[in-house]
Amino acid sequence: MGFYAPAQIIRDARDHDVEVRPVDINFSEWDNTLEARGEALGVRLGFRQVDGFSKVWAEEICAKRQRHYTDIEEVRRLTQLERRAFVLLADADAFRSLSIDRREALWAVRRFPDNTTLPLFQAAETNELAEEAETRLPRMKLAEHVIADYESIRLSLKGHPMEFLRDGLAAEGVVSCKQATGMPSNRRVKVAGVVTVRQRPGSAKGVVFMTIEDETGIANIIVWSKTMAIYRKEVMGSRLILIEGTVQSSDNVTHIVARKLIDRTGDLYRLSEQLPSIPVSRGDEVVYPIPDQSRGGHPRKVRILPKSRDFH
Repeated sequence: MGFYAPAQIIRDARDHDVEVRPVDINFSEWDNTLEARGEALGVRLGFRQVDGFSKVWAEEICAKRQRHYTDIEEVRRLTQLERRAFVLLADADAFRSLSIDRREALWAVRRFPDNTTLPLFQAAETNELAEEAETRLPRMKLAEHVIADYESIRLSLKGHPMEFLRDGLAAEGVVSCKQATGMPSNRRVKVAGVVTVRQRPGSAKGVVFMTIEDETGIANIIVWSKTMAIYRKEVMGSRLILIEGTVQSSDNVTHIVARKLIDRTGDLYRLSEQLPSIPVSRGDEVVYPIPDQSRGGHPRKVRILPKSRDFH
């Protein structure tokens, strides 16, 4: 869940009155699970959704959970997990049931040692870390939370990155995917979204099919071979793309035939506190690998959105 078209999956679940619930230290298993709350059923996201998290860590958390963890230090003491596990969980905002958000959790785990609890403190079942004065941290903006969710669990239940860019895009005459796909044939349109799929079938004579996603839904894009030759860099490298094209409807299926494509990935960085100078994953990275420049930097692999599904 959440890899192919996360926003659409979440909308579909909610349309069927199924609540999607976040990864949480007290409720998640390794896999996504059905969870009852009163008479309501919901889908609880599992620890496997957290990028880089280990199944062994998840199993240890579940085995030692008993009823309910009460604070992060208790989780560390009982599970003996390495510090990286807690950084990933904090980054994924998985401590909400302990009444702390990701920034507070990251602040708390920064003090954790890289090794396990010292035997003296383990035997005494007490904290080995001294109490520190309470620190008031600035609240994260909702846009920052959404971007952090995408960076850590590949989707967000709090919102979609595109909704925070909507006003600026609307001022440029850009419509939503839902609006674009509802227009009549031959209508010229500007639409933008996150690239989720790229396909170039061998039988299509160089035509590329793209799927983009925003907070309202998805739009299917056709890039003819002549257009592809001009805009190959934008087609293959953009994570967020703006497309100027023409609506084409046939047999209740609507496509946007692209005439011009603009890489707008840089807009995503405006939603995050940090403005990293990093490469953005290319659609052809299997052929031309991008070196990993994340070591020694941010604990995430510093990417705004998960990779698209690319088929060549």
